[in-house]
Amino acid sequence: MHTIEPHYAWMEQYSASEDPRSPLFGAENSLDNYVNTIYGYFIHPQWDDMESDTLFLKILFVDYEQGVAIIEFIGEWNDAIENDIMQLKRQIIDPMVHQGIHRYILIGENVFNFHGSDDSYYEEWFEDVEDGWIAALNFQEHVAREMRQYNIDSYINFGGQLDELPWRTYPPNKLMSVVENLLQRRLGA
Repeated sequence: MHTIEPHYAWMEQYSASEDPRSPLFGAENSLDNYVNTIYGYFIHPQWDDMESDTLFLKILFVDYEQGVAIIEFIGEWNDAIENDIMQLKRQIIDPMVHQGIHRYILIGENVFNFHGSDDSYYEEWFEDVEDGWIAALNFQEHVAREMRQYNIDSYINFGGQLDELPWRTYPPNKLMSVVENLLQRRLGA
């Protein structure tokens, strides 16, 4: 797992650790020191900690004018034991909502498992972005299936073309536009 890096092609356009409005402002990541682990396996040091033992993330891009954030994840999304959604909601999403972010692109190809609990934090997040949306890109089939079993798809848009989007081939603004168009067609807006 230590060789799986967060997407770095947009680093010149945005860095959460250098953004004073980001919940990760001032975070320091080393390229040399591997300190974070998931179940005893070291992960690349560029992943950011959100105070979960099993789920790490990277805020890849934020556009405050458009109210959009792109966040990539790695690990096991464990709401049952680690309450990862609470950590994500309180540590990352709440401060971003406060800054006007109301559209979220979640990239989950490196989320290896999901263990659900109740959906109250997802519902709260959905209500926070009343005029926006939450889209999940490229989550593995078994992870998305488990999330659907816990009714998470009532709050987060999964499936269809969102599962096969070649997101790395786009610059961030193009990705935001592609996802927006897919969701407008899906939601009939």
